Amino acid sequence: MTRVLPRTNFHSSNLIRCLADLRIVDSVESESLFAEKLGLWIHFADAITLSAVHNENTTPLLTISSQLQVTLSAAVEGEFNRLQTELTNSIMSSCSPKTKKSPIQLPIPVLELPLDLAAAYAPYRWFYDAHQRDMELHIVPLRLHVRKVLEKVSPTLKKLADLDAALEGILRERESKLLAKIPVLLKKHFETLFKTTQQRHLSIGQPDNPAQWVQPNGWLGQFYSDMQTLLLSELELRLQPVMGLIEALGHNNHNE
Repeated sequence: MTRVLPRTNFHSSNLIRCLADLRIVDSVESESLFAEKLGLWIHFADAITLSAVHNENTTPLLTISSQLQVTLSAAVEGEFNRLQTELTNSIMSSCSPKTKKSPIQLPIPVLELPLDLAAAYAPYRWFYDAHQRDMELHIVPLRLHVRKVLEKVSPTLKKLADLDAALEGILRERESKLLAKIPVLLKKHFETLFKTTQQRHLSIGQPDNPAQWVQPNGWLGQFYSDMQTLLLSELELRLQPVMGLIEALGHNNHNE
């Protein structure tokens, strides 16, 4: 059975809340302000495209049996579950310094003072980028496949698939640019954790021990945990459109 993702709006997604909790971005915007900004994403020409897709007359399809619909639904749910589990496990295993084998390796930390923060963070920027590419590589084809399944089932679901394709085309570039900013913003959190640790040791007159940084209670161990949380939240956000299409297919089955 498909793991149901939490219901969210983009402006109040787990990803945005996590970024706000880490003080990387400002607190969550109100729905009205977010709606205004979203309206700026969709230009006049894009609105015409969406309207044309919405008003397009659908060609009647051959009747598909209820059993075949159930089979198709179960198949895409299974693919979704497998991909969600695979990407989740990849993130969780790679963000643990104890994991020796992972497709995306956690960078070897620089455990020495003085620490060049820019040079020390650069490998983590690559690490986060690599996970984003991995998500993109696997989720985009699945979304396309689910749309093709919907197109076979009914005129209504075909229109939904067409609208999803149109929206993806309109929002894809803006979404990619925004998500690409996360590893850049994460550098601020990396620096804050390090500087806070140094200030604490200075205030108590105790020298810092770099060997303790990667421990769970160390600043770098905390950074690994926070980075994992952000990646999992981004994965949830990226999977939301696919989950919505699958739920629409399942709802159609129940209405048959």
